[in-house]
Amino acid sequence: MIVADKKREQIIDGAIKRFSHFGIGKTTMNDIAEDLSVSKPSLYYYFPDKKSLIVGVIEKVFTDYFDLLKKKYNPDASLETVLYQTIDIRSSFFLKYFMLRISEGLPDIFNDDSMKKKLTALKDNEKVFFANIFEKAQVNGEIKHESMSHVAELYLESLMGLVNMCLLEIGKDLTPDKKAVNKMAQKQKDLSSIFIKGLKC
Repeated sequence: MIVADKKREQIIDGAIKRFSHFGIGKTTMNDIAEDLSVSKPSLYYYFPDKKSLIVGVIEKVFTDYFDLLKKKYNPDASLETVLYQTIDIRSSFFLKYFMLRISEGLPDIFNDDSMKKKLTALKDNEKVFFANIFEKAQVNGEIKHESMSHVAELYLESLMGLVNMCLLEIGKDLTPDKKAVNKMAQKQKDLSSIFIKGLKC
């Protein structure tokens, strides 16, 4: 079982490298098999098709992201410190995995019901995590609101809005560099400060 899990991880890591370099649309399952020197039957044993492999890639990225969020989270730190740290983590993942361009490589993937369920579950996990952060801040007397789940949803959607603005500014076909990502992160931190002030007791 451990060997199978390790092989699955190797395939996902290989797919991430290939997708990032050549794009999802131009990458075939054969390409990935050749890169990893594995047989096609072995590849298809773990991932029956390209869509299931993309799902595996998304789940790995999100799992790594959540694991790092939880590892770095300090419930005794101020809300501003905690949110700034999550922004730094989000920015590092954005920079690292931006070249995957999953939605561009396979546009219809988000119309798939099973894919929608998985993505919704991942987004819900993030919302729950941030709701817990805000609830802890309320217990500490930093903020006050009747629904921290609603606060978390608004906050995450606001951050995503700034990401989309960043992408519009740099243009569809360009890759954001560290300077652009740092600028986006600073705007997210400024927004976080304003957001916290609005929730003060």
